[in-house]
Amino acid sequence: MLCSKLRLKALTLVVPLAAAAFFVRGSLLSTPHPCIAVANTSVEMAELPWHADLHVAFTDDPAAATVRVAITDSAEAADFALVDDSDAAEVSACEANPVTRAVSIEDSAARGAPVIYLTHDGPADYRIFVRSKRFTPREAAALVVGAGVAGHPQRAASL
Repeated sequence: MLCSKLRLKALTLVVPLAAAAFFVRGSLLSTPHPCIAVANTSVEMAELPWHADLHVAFTDDPAAATVRVAITDSAEAADFALVDDSDAAEVSACEANPVTRAVSIEDSAARGAPVIYLTHDGPADYRIFVRSKRFTPREAAALVVGAGVAGHPQRAASL
């Protein structure tokens, strides 16, 4: 009887703490999320929207876009290539540092936020090549825009 009361008391203390940890971190176990390293900074997808330094949105209307990103079929035709063949992220690929920027993808654009139009043909501000098990083309475009490589294809970048 006493043992079950203690278990119940411990459970009533642990459950709220676990729920708070889940809410604050976004999950019980932090999972790697897409990121890129550019020069001496890194840009990563924010775990939670309110942790993001930059919010981007996507549109299907090219006239509404502020940034056009073409998805190419070859790395040679791209300004920026994201390629991996692993399901697991390399732990040190994008180590957080004071200049790490977090990007989130929003349903609608906030005033002044980049609005990205993805295309496979036509004019584009820059071109990306994506072959990844961890990145979607939308995430890759958001990260590249977040890194500020649009208009600067000569910048070196790596996973």
